[in-house]
Amino acid sequence: MPDPTVDLTTRLADATLANPVLTAAGCAGVGRELAPFFDVAELGALVTRSIQRDARSGLSTPRVAETASGLLSAVGQQGPGVDGFLATDLPWLAQRKVRTVVSIAGTTLEEYAELARRIGNSPGVSGLEVNLLEVAADPYQLGKVVRVVRRETARGVAVLVKLTSEVASVVDGAAAAAEAGADGLVLIGGPRGLSIDPATMRPRLGGVVGGLSGPAIKPIALRCVWQVHAAMPGMPLVGVGGVRTGADALEFLLAGATAVQVGSAILHDPSAPLRVRDELGDLLAARGFDRAADAVGYAHRKPDEEPHEELVQR
Repeated sequence: MPDPTVDLTTRLADATLANPVLTAAGCAGVGRELAPFFDVAELGALVTRSIQRDARSGLSTPRVAETASGLLSAVGQQGPGVDGFLATDLPWLAQRKVRTVVSIAGTTLEEYAELARRIGNSPGVSGLEVNLLEVAADPYQLGKVVRVVRRETARGVAVLVKLTSEVASVVDGAAAAAEAGADGLVLIGGPRGLSIDPATMRPRLGGVVGGLSGPAIKPIALRCVWQVHAAMPGMPLVGVGGVRTGADALEFLLAGATAVQVGSAILHDPSAPLRVRDELGDLLAARGFDRAADAVGYAHRKPDEEPHEELVQR
């Protein structure tokens, strides 16, 4: 359990979360995979795999490849489609009172609108995470998607937009998403990478390229959180990329993130999200913070501002 003296309650747009630790889309399925290890309702929120309008079988195997400091994955949005999700998966989560953020991914504005209308107005959904796929690199197209998703989603359900670092300016994308009605931003979607097997002399992934996750991208994700928080200090941010420990989570909060997501660490340690939560609480207490919210953006303080008294003593 986390240090009881620290209030981990987190406000993410209109959603109130018990703590700032979420899962990352695609790394915990829809929660059933984690249920044998802990009560999924203890998470700040569970972010589902990306749901598309139609059922998809995904890309050919192999779908994952380890790198020296991370994981490449190319699953191809495998899933049951919106009908299967609403019929089976969302009721399972709602029955267990899991705070649920549903990742949605479409290929047209009409698909995003349908997904937002059907999922974003369903009981038990705390938020939508908009997976923009290739659109994320174009602020204009990004804005069009976010606008239609916000329009079709019930008020009180947070619209969180996942951004990529593979752009000239992540701040421009963030500004476009905010202008279009985003309630918060998720930084970052894994940059694309490639791995080749010297034995076969072919790409290791069936889809050739894949998204890179894990420790390798943490400095990039932190940089993006830092830049967007500096430019838009009032915008709720969710940091994702290489969060394996409470110390990693604390870095993201100090850089400006309101919450964090734990992703590939779950593959090695299914209980990682709760461990990160507990370690974060202990670290906040050791540094004199009474609330997790007080640490958000703390590294941006001016040079002449005094740190917490506890920090001075240490």
